[in-house]
Amino acid sequence: MKLSILTGEPWADYGLVDSGHGRKLERYGPYRFIRPEPQAMWAPASEDWDAHGEFVPAPDDEGGGRWVFHKPVPREGWPLAWREAKFTAQTTPFRHLGFFPDMAPVWDWMRERIDGLDAPECMNLFGYTGVGTLALAAKGARMTHVDASKKSVAEGKANAALSGMEDKPIRWMIDDAAKFTAREVRRGRRYDGIILDPPKWGRGPTGEVWKLEESLPGLIADAAKLLDAKSRFLFLTVYAVRMSSVALGELLNQELKGLGGTVDCGELCVREEARGLLLPTAIFGRWRGD
Repeated sequence: MKLSILTGEPWADYGLVDSGHGRKLERYGPYRFIRPEPQAMWAPASEDWDAHGEFVPAPDDEGGGRWVFHKPVPREGWPLAWREAKFTAQTTPFRHLGFFPDMAPVWDWMRERIDGLDAPECMNLFGYTGVGTLALAAKGARMTHVDASKKSVAEGKANAALSGMEDKPIRWMIDDAAKFTAREVRRGRRYDGIILDPPKWGRGPTGEVWKLEESLPGLIADAAKLLDAKSRFLFLTVYAVRMSSVALGELLNQELKGLGGTVDCGELCVREEARGLLLPTAIFGRWRGD
């Protein structure tokens, strides 16, 4: 199986400015933030980081951490853009800023995979605030966006309006990803592409419990049933779990072997602006149709 690296390069509204000593300095539009990053084991390019805010971690029983602000930051958020997609960034209690910038090369890859198709059907499971959904919708995809959080789906709709895409064919579904996928299988639905970005642990809208190692194989098995030999892709990312990308690749190989195509796996990385080094952020497995 081929091992690959997908690298996120800086763009106008985002960049990894510097990293080291277990932290990273990023720019989100006009604002700069420091966040914990255990994999930044090297020394930073500069010891003098000028940031608007920093997330200071704490044990889970103490809330997991908090933001400390050194300069004014709009608490209601501020607009950013990637290609045609516009969205609101803001500091969240979960240390991120309302989207995952390291997914940018994934968005580009998926857009390439559906190029030339007439109104392809794609699904974004665990779709969060919808930047990936809008990246595909901008290229003509008919999207199904699924997330268990009412707040995240509302933010996705707001981002669609901000992008001028409120009239795009997007189904916004507040639902448990695994249960929704199983129902789509029973309905006989098919998709040209599926993206999954599952959390390590979570709860569905009616209390369903998601544990990645236990729940992922069944979800992938159902997702495979929604694809066929004419489908273009399935992309799976996993964060913050002691797991190898090779395990993800072998899982996809097993469940999608009847569709032909190819499977590879590897790491998502972001290129640092200061020195060009690569900071790993997640592992992935992907299938591409012939």
